[in-house]
Amino acid sequence: MSTKTKLILDITIFSAFLTISNPALTGLAVHEWLGVSLAAVLITHLLFQWKWIVSLTSTFFQKLMHASRLNYVVDSLLFVAMTAAMLSGILISRNILATLGITLSVGSPGRSIHSLSANASLVFVALHFALYWNWVVGSVRRYITAPVTALFQRPVLDPDAQLSAQPVKIDKNK
Repeated sequence: MSTKTKLILDITIFSAFLTISNPALTGLAVHEWLGVSLAAVLITHLLFQWKWIVSLTSTFFQKLMHASRLNYVVDSLLFVAMTAAMLSGILISRNILATLGITLSVGSPGRSIHSLSANASLVFVALHFALYWNWVVGSVRRYITAPVTALFQRPVLDPDAQLSAQPVKIDKNK
């Protein structure tokens, strides 16, 4: 997958996550359905990163750079926290389960697990974002900032190009 595609996917995930993080912003129904949609996008993200996951898992206790090990630990904790938030969110859902005709009575423990795992997810997303900061900045510059800036720049003339005056015919009768 290209870096540009990864950047688009990551921006989509991050935007959806920020939107989901505040249910008062969207309302409960949108919060729940956006959460289910985010789960599908996250699975896609994990599948695109699968080679990295397998590679790091197999070499975790061998000669591995400290930063890669830290990324792996933070990403693993983020996966656990988000999985817990999504599963508990589905279990306490009012709209998704009702649409499927399912009635569960999870109650307060389910809400506590959802709240705790959602808050942990927020912390781990911030750490994940910080660890990949250089990649994010470089990719945004390359695929967003540079093309937008290029739209507003004047074309640069070739300094070696020869400029010449061309005669213009003026009709005095008009």
